[in-house]
Amino acid sequence: MTEIIKGLRVVEASAFIAAPYAGLTLAQMGADVIRIDPVGGGLDHKRWPITKDGNSIYWAGLNKGKRSIMLNARDPEGRELAHALMTREGPGAGIVLTNLPARGWLAYDTLKARRDDLIMLGITGNRDGSVALDYTVNAAAGFPLVTGPAGHAGPVNHVMPVWDVVAGLSAVTAILAAERMRRDTGTGQFIAHALSDAAFSTLSHLGYVAEVQVNGDDRPATGNQVYGTYGCDFATSDGRRVMITAFTTRHWHALLEATGLAERMAKVAELFELDLDREEARWEARDTITALLKPWFAARTLDQIRDAMTTVGACWGPYQSFAQAVREDPRLSTENPMFEEIDQPGIGRHIAAGPMVDFGAAPRTPVRPAPRLGADTDAILADDLGLDSGQIGRLHDAGIVAGPSKG
Repeated sequence: MTEIIKGLRVVEASAFIAAPYAGLTLAQMGADVIRIDPVGGGLDHKRWPITKDGNSIYWAGLNKGKRSIMLNARDPEGRELAHALMTREGPGAGIVLTNLPARGWLAYDTLKARRDDLIMLGITGNRDGSVALDYTVNAAAGFPLVTGPAGHAGPVNHVMPVWDVVAGLSAVTAILAAERMRRDTGTGQFIAHALSDAAFSTLSHLGYVAEVQVNGDDRPATGNQVYGTYGCDFATSDGRRVMITAFTTRHWHALLEATGLAERMAKVAELFELDLDREEARWEARDTITALLKPWFAARTLDQIRDAMTTVGACWGPYQSFAQAVREDPRLSTENPMFEEIDQPGIGRHIAAGPMVDFGAAPRTPVRPAPRLGADTDAILADDLGLDSGQIGRLHDAGIVAGPSKG
């Protein structure tokens, strides 16, 4: 945690990944993020992975540092409570984040009528409002057809919901930019953000679109080779695998130094009349380069390879399962100041990440666990909306609010 944006007050109505990831990022930079869920929990409250007791590790991971209120927004009184939270007075308040349909109780015009400078960001699947999820967007963006072994006939999905994460992080940027504009001009706005646009804009920025339109090329699947440069995976003598890359001339010469293959690679360069200091030349000669490197890796253990590569500053990394990464990699441990051990209610004790960036002028503060569902309902009603204990009790009795949950 850090307090770089302390004073920003965000109300989040969300499910699944993109909007919760944005709210998490804002909370870990110091914003006060209140997540509104329906009584009993939203669509993602029990999403896998779960503990043996059925508590969602996933939900807890995405809601660290937030406050949680459960209310029934279908009830007029519950809807009024939600709107009061979303349109509170104050220079840092009046910010709403959602990936639920921005209509009905979440209609922007309804909220703007109560606070004219309201900032609201709505994430949709497609720009036209139609349904799309990370996995369908990724399929349409083309990546599964270039993922997997060369020559493989079908698509290969990856398990990382990358477009949800990209959309979540770009939502953070958009909210902070809109808040800056409001401070300068007094103007609020609705920010429309489509998950598919996160993917297709990336296709454009990384040159995939121009490659088709200018060169007429359709990117092939190349397995674990890195297109247009040198990169490949190798088996070790102790049953592990490593990924080696040589994007730059320095990377290339470090790899040759680590493996002692400089003279043999020079002969390859002479044979093919290629300058292997150039990326495109290494790509052209990739099969021969790989054939020369393969026996070197196969004759050494992971630890021997690690010593050889790190000594000369080569660019490499071991393939690791999630369990191996947690148990073996110091970057995923409390040796990394991004991580600390927390006691997560309903889940247990484990390490958890704070912000992925370090702010020189704002030191880290302790990582705050996710609340239990509805854990802050009464405090939010009292402290943020000024309700007294009698009013809060009546809302509970009427089923308009609930919490805290043990699930």
